[in-house]
Amino acid sequence: MTLTVGVIGGGQLARMMIPAAVNLGIRLRVLAENAGESADLATTALGSHLNAEDVLRFGESVDVVTFDHEHVPQEVLRALVERGVAVRPGPDALLYAQDKLLMRERLGGIGLPVPNWARVSTVTELQAFLDANRGRAVVKTARGGYDGHGVRVVSRAEEAADWFTGEPLLAEELVEFTRELAQSVARRPSGEIAAWPVVESIQRDGVCAEVIAPAPSSEGRLADAASEIAFTVAESLGVTGVLAVELFETADGRLLINELAMRPHNTGHWSIDGSITSQFEQHLRAVLDLPLGATGCRDPWAVMVNILGGPATGALADRYPVAMAAQPGVKIHNYGKAPRPGRKVGHVTALGDELDDVVQRARVTASHFKA
Repeated sequence: MTLTVGVIGGGQLARMMIPAAVNLGIRLRVLAENAGESADLATTALGSHLNAEDVLRFGESVDVVTFDHEHVPQEVLRALVERGVAVRPGPDALLYAQDKLLMRERLGGIGLPVPNWARVSTVTELQAFLDANRGRAVVKTARGGYDGHGVRVVSRAEEAADWFTGEPLLAEELVEFTRELAQSVARRPSGEIAAWPVVESIQRDGVCAEVIAPAPSSEGRLADAASEIAFTVAESLGVTGVLAVELFETADGRLLINELAMRPHNTGHWSIDGSITSQFEQHLRAVLDLPLGATGCRDPWAVMVNILGGPATGALADRYPVAMAAQPGVKIHNYGKAPRPGRKVGHVTALGDELDDVVQRARVTASHFKA
């Protein structure tokens, strides 16, 4: 019997599940909002993730539902469950990826390390938090923020006054971190869990620009601490599928949880070429409750560089001849999206034995696709 996985959302994460599904002989169906989205090759239904009727109709045609994004409303998710559809990760877990306030509250409640934070509903409350945290804070909308959207660094409460529209905001201390890390794991419903190496994530303008796997100087205690945090999150929240935990590393060696993503994540794209089992294959295995694959690295180093914006004229494919000839060993991934300033339209991954060389080859290749 052929298993069918339904993915809600037609973006690049759904697109990158397609090769893994083909290799495993899994039928992949995608519910996209519009024709021509990144995962158009597997799109079998058009509809809104906000519309319960669209989602329920789609859910009845597959064996398990999973996600390209975390924005399906709780009432729609729970309607799927009530219809007997397997939803992985389920609504009780996704709740904490959808609402940053609930996430902070839950993680703190199970003893995991998080920045100092507060729920603020007024300018006065935000100012009080600023006064107690060295006069600067990160303010986030509780829902919907992504890639720097819904995030502000403020030194006066009035700088976020326009965000107080009835819904509380999350105020966090401005963490003085030395670098950003990400720990990805996968967990299946029966409880098996596997982790990839912890990676370093380099951000520019609030967007992931580069990822180094494994994170330099992460062997031993740091790697153990990062994986232990991610295992605890996955098991305590009942996550199924891939979970990415974004972390701050501080000067004194502490790790603090920044964000959670309950799906394949940008910081795990290196695994397509650099790991024995990619995050996309592992996600399919996990949501179908199949044994998980090995997560070791194929080479000592893997460096992934995002292609942001793309060329000012023409398509990414127009740049293939020069880029491929210059760096035949670097893998190019095209998301099939129209170029636009700041948009993630693809990525490249280089592998090798010497980190400086791998970084240079990845950056040079990515540069061929810029304006």
